Amino acid sequence: PISSTLNQHLIDYPTPSNLSYWWGFGSLAGLCLVIQIVTGVFLAMHYTPHVDLAFNSVEHIMRDVEGGWLLRYMHANGASMFFIVVHLHIFRGLYHASYSSPREFVRCLGVVIFLLMIVTAFIGYVLPWGQMSFWGATVITSLASAIPVVGDTIVTWLWGGFSVDNATLNRFFSLHHLLPFILVGASLLHLAALHQYGSNNPLGVHSEMDKIAFYPYFYVKDLVGWVAFAIFFSIWIFYAPNVLGHPDNYIPANPMSTPPHIVPEWYFLPIHAILRSIPDKSGGVAAIAPVFICLLALPFFKNMYVRSSSFRPIHQGIFWLLLADRLLLGWIGCQPVEAP
Repeated sequence: PISSTLNQHLIDYPTPSNLSYWWGFGSLAGLCLVIQIVTGVFLAMHYTPHVDLAFNSVEHIMRDVEGGWLLRYMHANGASMFFIVVHLHIFRGLYHASYSSPREFVRCLGVVIFLLMIVTAFIGYVLPWGQMSFWGATVITSLASAIPVVGDTIVTWLWGGFSVDNATLNRFFSLHHLLPFILVGASLLHLAALHQYGSNNPLGVHSEMDKIAFYPYFYVKDLVGWVAFAIFFSIWIFYAPNVLGHPDNYIPANPMSTPPHIVPEWYFLPIHAILRSIPDKSGGVAAIAPVFICLLALPFFKNMYVRSSSFRPIHQGIFWLLLADRLLLGWIGCQPVEAP
């Protein structure tokens, strides 16, 4: 049964013959997840989840563990690559309306995976226990206090006390080890839901006739994408490993010294921009919710016969406006709060 299942989903899987390279980001996301799990397991062998030792254990990995610098840079930049690939995967789906009937469940599972990625990346960013790690954890976890009635209780539970401390670090390390495996399960469900009805295509027109086997045609196409990914990823790791990091995170966490500008990782910047643009904490949290609600609700709007934006100029214009807005919010999120 194992070999027949693998053959059904990876070898003889019927695939629309006109799929472009934009349909390869799903397999690239799977590759990124494997890289993150493998490097994470090896890093966990040398990491110490204690407030007095965490920062030094990361430096020990960088300086004393053979190949430790490579493991850490692969893991840290692998998270960024994972988000880049998934963002491209999401926007491709939005452009070609791949979320429409009968693939509603595929989209909903995809949004759940995206939320799991955000949580996993956030708690992973806390583990090096630098200044940005500590203060980022303090600011983001305190947002839970905006939940009516139970908010303060949730914050205390997250912290394991009345401030971000050793209990918080231990909880985050444990969860950061667990969540990637939940991501694997969600990804397999996502793939199973997709294969129930098959992939969409650039034309957005459903057809059972014009299909070919996944292997060898799209296997080779995915392989080309993997090679291009490996080249770009290698250049990033070996020549600019800290380009997306923040220098303050190379300073050990100090609860008595607040950084002048608390900046999250780049993939949180749009959310960060929305949050800090609304003075009221509850209002900021409420403004973030529609981002994910809209992604979940899209498949349940009126179905269209022609799905691809290539044939829908108004939809295409709105799509590019959304993409520009996403980039603008990211830029705003990384700017310090000061008078223009």
